[in-house]
Amino acid sequence: MSDTDTMERPAAGRSKVAGPARAGTTRGNNGAPGWWRRLFNHKMLLLFVLPGTLVVLCFHYLPLLGNVIAFKDYQPFLGILESDWVGFENFEVIYSGDQRFLNALTNTLILTTMQAVMVFPAPIALALMLNSLFHERVKHIVQSVLYLPHFLSWVIVVALFQQMLGGAGLLNNFLRANDFATVSIIGNSDTFRALLVSQVIWKDTGWATILFLAALSTINSELYEAASVDGAGRWRQTWHVTLPGIRGVIILLFILRLGDSLSVGFEQIILQQAAVGRQVSEVLDTYVYNYGIIDGNWGIAAAIGLAKGVVGVVLVLGANKVAHIFGEAGVYQK
Repeated sequence: MSDTDTMERPAAGRSKVAGPARAGTTRGNNGAPGWWRRLFNHKMLLLFVLPGTLVVLCFHYLPLLGNVIAFKDYQPFLGILESDWVGFENFEVIYSGDQRFLNALTNTLILTTMQAVMVFPAPIALALMLNSLFHERVKHIVQSVLYLPHFLSWVIVVALFQQMLGGAGLLNNFLRANDFATVSIIGNSDTFRALLVSQVIWKDTGWATILFLAALSTINSELYEAASVDGAGRWRQTWHVTLPGIRGVIILLFILRLGDSLSVGFEQIILQQAAVGRQVSEVLDTYVYNYGIIDGNWGIAAAIGLAKGVVGVVLVLGANKVAHIFGEAGVYQK
């Protein structure tokens, strides 16, 4: 046996072990690691994600099966399976012209429009102002102060506004002490919608700036330098550099907001509804609670909730399609 044959045998053996049959167990057709191999390689990350995934499945997706109540005359003492099937009878309140439902729908659409016009742009404007602060320490202090209201419950927020703007609140006490006429804000049906919007702005605007500030930090500073060389001032730099730089984030958040556009703050409104009455304060969420749950119309409550979900999905898909037409990624891409 020659030395050449002795040296070639191990190589042939290694070639046999590393052949296509064995490689196919861990590699895909394109040479990338197989699906099971990728799961094994990222097992620690998957274990970290597992608790959150279970929570979402248990409290968000499994309850969707309960939407079958919308097609039944649901009675709690009978249960879902034993309750009578009524088809689309529970949906008649939506298309039959029920005045209470129409009033709730009208108020919801008005508040949705007001929030889209005033609440959604507020974090963008605040993020632009915070981004213009050059002293980082001052910026961090201001951000921390603005974030705090987000962590307060609506019970506390409503109580604070009552202490400030109520009939015996700080503002009216100051006006009385200085012989000025008092103003009626809390409990006034004419100012109720503006009060709701102002509460949302005060509570959530600071927290909502986080994503916009993160998007602003990704804009290349050389773009501002080039714009400055071309003679662009602060406003033109904002219009031609800053806003285009965060346009993708703005569109993404706006699409997501559309999906929840028919939910305008149940807890916030129900806490203040007694002071102004249902005519001006009833929205779809409070209508479901008052007419559906309190009055025992479970099937109608489920039907309205299901209809809201369907409308939200349609709005998200439609807005996402429009975003693709204008060259933006949107929520998802094909």
